[in-house]
Amino acid sequence: MTPSETAEVEAKKTFEGFIKWMKVSFYWIMAILVILAWCNFGTDTETGSQYNGEVYSPRNIGEK
Repeated sequence: MTPSETAEVEAKKTFEGFIKWMKVSFYWIMAILVILAWCNFGTDTETGSQYNGEVYSPRNIGEK
C-alpha cells in the first residue's frame, strides 16, 4: 500500500470511531436529560411555595 492509501484507511477508521463515540455521548446526554426532566430538574414541588405574604403586609398605615 502507498502511504496515501494507508492514511486514507486510517482516516476512515478514525472517523468511524469518532462518529461512534459521538453517538454514544449524545445518547447518554439525552438519557440524563430525560431523567432530570422526569425529576423536574430537582425542584422542590412537595412543600409548595415558602412565600408568606403576611410577613410583608403593611401594618398601622392609615389607621387613626
